[in-house]
Amino acid sequence: MEKRLPLNQVPTPAYVIDLPALRRNGERLRDVADRSGAHILLAQKAFSSYSVYPELAKYISGTTASGYFEARLGYEEMGRPFGKETHVYAPAFTSEDMDKLLPICDHIIFNSIAQWKAHRERALAYAAGHDGVPSFGLRINPEYSEIETDIYNPCVKGSRLGILRADIERALGIEGRFTGSDLRDTLLDGISGLHFHTHCEQGFGPLSRTIKVIEEKFGDLLSLPQIRWLNLGGGHHISKDDYDREGLILEVKRLSEKYNLNVYLEPGEAVAIDAGYLIGSVLDVVENGMQIAILDVSAACHMPDVLEMPYRPPLKDSFDAEEKPYTYRLAGNTCLAGDVIGDYSFDTPLQVGARLYFLDMAMYTMVKNNTFNGMPLPSIWVLEDDGNCTLIKEFGYEDFKERL
Repeated sequence: MEKRLPLNQVPTPAYVIDLPALRRNGERLRDVADRSGAHILLAQKAFSSYSVYPELAKYISGTTASGYFEARLGYEEMGRPFGKETHVYAPAFTSEDMDKLLPICDHIIFNSIAQWKAHRERALAYAAGHDGVPSFGLRINPEYSEIETDIYNPCVKGSRLGILRADIERALGIEGRFTGSDLRDTLLDGISGLHFHTHCEQGFGPLSRTIKVIEEKFGDLLSLPQIRWLNLGGGHHISKDDYDREGLILEVKRLSEKYNLNVYLEPGEAVAIDAGYLIGSVLDVVENGMQIAILDVSAACHMPDVLEMPYRPPLKDSFDAEEKPYTYRLAGNTCLAGDVIGDYSFDTPLQVGARLYFLDMAMYTMVKNNTFNGMPLPSIWVLEDDGNCTLIKEFGYEDFKERL
């Protein structure tokens, strides 16, 4: 029997996917796609709760993946059987990966010339026997990004992600610009598209400036007749209120018309931004120079980006530390000394049993959580239009045990 509860009665810890908010994001993405001609894909590395894929399929063109497991999930839940696309990119593929990916993917993107060379013969033979599907592309590194945190910057010096312009010239034994059909009858014959991913939680301005660099460094490749698509990657906050969607639409149309190709975008955050909660409860309050609330949710286990980025997640009905009369450090229930979510203040004291609603918790949480210290994984719920939540998945001891 389906289990449904009001939001304020969902047992903690719990992730709750806000379906109306997910639809709002989807409508904005679909509007961009309809008016620009772009194909918009869900980057499953950010959000892969496939129970809502049927709803997302109303708004987007399919999914993109970072390896076989994600690709298979996207294919099975929102792929070719549903009239949608499945794309995949990884820094490296094994021959076993390729055998599994070729039958289910529409685009396969390679990270290096060596990777393309290793898989080219098998890939082209398969596509030749299946109406040219999949299509194959290369990830390029424009050596330009406006991401300030190195761990998220794929263009930082020494990055392993993407192919430099010099690498392509070196592989082909060519210096300077490509013209006409330079890539035919070469190692890169069979490549149909280019991909770059240089953004993280950014607006249209950085993308616009990056495209100028892309055109300066790779515009001659984009002009070749064999290049039929350009993938602008993810990290674009397309569905946020302040994103310049009109600018994006005009730029996609310009690129499509100038180079006679299809343009792809693969946001993860823009699909799931502000569309989920992580609900926790206060287990205890201790004092060590300040009030510290111990919760049944953990930064280390349930929202790892809090420690990796790091950042302080938004919390409903809270304020900055010392802004209100009662300030608490919110911390997880693990042995990690640094399992701290952040310092917050409140109008009234926190009591044991109080419920806390962390916001914007749909993305990079469920896909990254873990059971360090044997911490229970939060259950997963979907908030419906009527304000009630439907249980999707509960986790227990066996989930902890079986992964070990």
